[in-house]
Amino acid sequence: MEKVSEIIAKQLLQIKAIKLQPANPFTWASGWISPIYCDNRKTLSYPEVRDYIKEQFAAQIKELYADADVIAGVATGAIAQGALVADILNKPFVYVRSSPKGHGLENLVEGELVPGKKVVVIEDLISTGGSSLKAVDAIRNCGCEVMGMLAIFSYGFQVASDNFEKNNVELTTLSNYQTLIEVAAQTGTVSADDVKALGTWRTDPANWGK
Repeated sequence: MEKVSEIIAKQLLQIKAIKLQPANPFTWASGWISPIYCDNRKTLSYPEVRDYIKEQFAAQIKELYADADVIAGVATGAIAQGALVADILNKPFVYVRSSPKGHGLENLVEGELVPGKKVVVIEDLISTGGSSLKAVDAIRNCGCEVMGMLAIFSYGFQVASDNFEKNNVELTTLSNYQTLIEVAAQTGTVSADDVKALGTWRTDPANWGK
């Protein structure tokens, strides 16, 4: 039986939410040259994929964080995903902005978040973890407990693992880079040479391709 991580990796490749182009790499906003580009917002346009992801998120929360009070999504990519999960679980939903609103109450957390509540955070993608952990800080600053974070996909960088450990945040992802490469190789999406290039990128992404 296929694992959840394998099914989601296949889905992300099939709908081109993830593109692998070692021979024609992408340039990220950070300046990193990368053979992979991930846009999990595309999953929202495919009902079957969207449903599978929200169901797996809900199942993980029931198993790991059964006493969670609130579901939070990280703007902007995980707002819709988080709301879908909150709806399944019949729990309150909030979302966390990347920066405070520039007018009105200048909220960083949108929605009703009462101090003392236990919160599970939903993310669409984990890179270094920086923006995700800023959302965690915002929730903690509201006087709430962050029980953990769930994400659709992670590149599996060591710096991300270190950041989450340092900030005492438990991270669970539905799929990951290693599984993606294995699935891509098995399905013929990439060649053996591509697999090698994809492997070297993750070990030193800041200097890959230079």
